[in-house]
Amino acid sequence: MTSTTLSDFRAHQSKVLDDAQREPVEILSRGSRRRAVVVSPEFFDRAVQALEDQNDIRGAAEARAENGQVSHEELMAELGL
Repeated sequence: MTSTTLSDFRAHQSKVLDDAQREPVEILSRGSRRRAVVVSPEFFDRAVQALEDQNDIRGAAEARAENGQVSHEELMAELGL
Protein backbone atom coordinates (compact mmCIF):
# COMPACT_ATOMS: atom_id res chain seq x y z
CA MET A 1 0.00 0.00 0.00
CA THR A 2 1.30 3.42 -0.88
CA SER A 3 0.76 6.57 1.14
CA THR A 4 0.31 10.23 0.33
CA THR A 5 -0.45 13.33 2.33
CA LEU A 6 -3.80 15.05 2.31
CA SER A 7 -2.29 18.15 0.71
CA ASP A 8 -0.63 16.02 -2.00
CA PHE A 9 -3.94 14.27 -2.61
CA ARG A 10 -5.68 17.63 -3.06
CA ALA A 11 -3.01 18.77 -5.50
CA HIS A 12 -2.81 15.50 -7.48
CA GLN A 13 -6.19 13.80 -7.19
CA SER A 14 -6.09 12.28 -10.67
CA LYS A 15 -2.71 10.65 -10.06
CA VAL A 16 -3.78 9.25 -6.69
CA LEU A 17 -6.97 7.84 -8.23
CA ASP A 18 -4.92 6.27 -11.01
CA ASP A 19 -2.54 4.77 -8.45
CA ALA A 20 -5.50 3.39 -6.48
CA GLN A 21 -6.48 1.31 -9.51
CA ARG A 22 -3.33 -0.74 -8.94
CA GLU A 23 -3.16 -0.79 -5.12
CA PRO A 24 -4.80 0.91 -2.13
CA VAL A 25 -3.50 4.39 -1.33
CA GLU A 26 -3.72 5.69 2.22
CA ILE A 27 -4.23 9.41 2.75
CA LEU A 28 -2.34 10.79 5.72
CA SER A 29 -2.98 13.99 7.62
CA ARG A 30 -0.13 15.82 9.31
CA GLY A 31 2.28 13.18 8.10
CA SER A 32 1.10 10.22 10.13
CA ARG A 33 -2.61 10.28 10.99
CA ARG A 34 -4.48 7.97 8.64
CA ARG A 35 -7.53 9.80 7.26
CA ALA A 36 -8.73 7.56 4.43
CA VAL A 37 -7.82 4.75 2.08
CA VAL A 38 -8.62 5.05 -1.62
CA VAL A 39 -9.24 1.80 -3.48
CA SER A 40 -10.47 0.82 -6.91
CA PRO A 41 -14.16 0.02 -7.35
CA GLU A 42 -13.23 -3.59 -8.10
CA PHE A 43 -11.23 -3.89 -4.86
CA PHE A 44 -14.12 -2.37 -2.90
CA ASP A 45 -16.67 -4.72 -4.50
CA ARG A 46 -14.49 -7.78 -3.76
CA ALA A 47 -14.00 -6.67 -0.14
CA VAL A 48 -17.73 -6.13 0.41
CA GLN A 49 -18.53 -9.49 -1.20
CA ALA A 50 -15.95 -11.24 1.01
CA LEU A 51 -17.51 -9.70 4.13
CA GLU A 52 -20.99 -10.73 3.02
CA ASP A 53 -19.74 -14.25 2.28
CA GLN A 54 -18.17 -14.47 5.75
CA ASN A 55 -21.43 -13.37 7.33
CA ASP A 56 -23.35 -16.00 5.32
CA ILE A 57 -20.87 -18.72 6.29
CA ARG A 58 -21.08 -17.72 9.95
CA GLY A 59 -24.89 -17.75 9.81
CA ALA A 60 -24.96 -21.18 8.18
CA ALA A 61 -22.56 -22.57 10.79
CA GLU A 62 -24.72 -21.17 13.58
CA ALA A 63 -27.83 -22.68 12.00
CA ARG A 64 -26.16 -26.10 11.74
CA ALA A 65 -25.06 -25.88 15.37
CA GLU A 66 -28.58 -25.22 16.65
CA ASN A 67 -30.13 -28.21 18.31
CA GLY A 68 -33.80 -28.93 18.12
CA GLN A 69 -36.36 -28.29 15.50
CA VAL A 70 -38.60 -25.36 14.78
CA SER A 71 -42.29 -25.95 14.34
CA HIS A 72 -44.13 -24.66 11.32
CA GLU A 73 -45.95 -22.16 13.53
CA GLU A 74 -42.69 -20.88 15.04
CA LEU A 75 -41.17 -20.47 11.60
CA MET A 76 -44.19 -18.58 10.29
CA ALA A 77 -44.16 -16.31 13.37
CA GLU A 78 -40.44 -15.65 13.01
CA LEU A 79 -40.89 -14.74 9.35
CA GLY A 80 -43.88 -12.56 10.18
CA LEU A 81 -46.25 -14.60 8.04
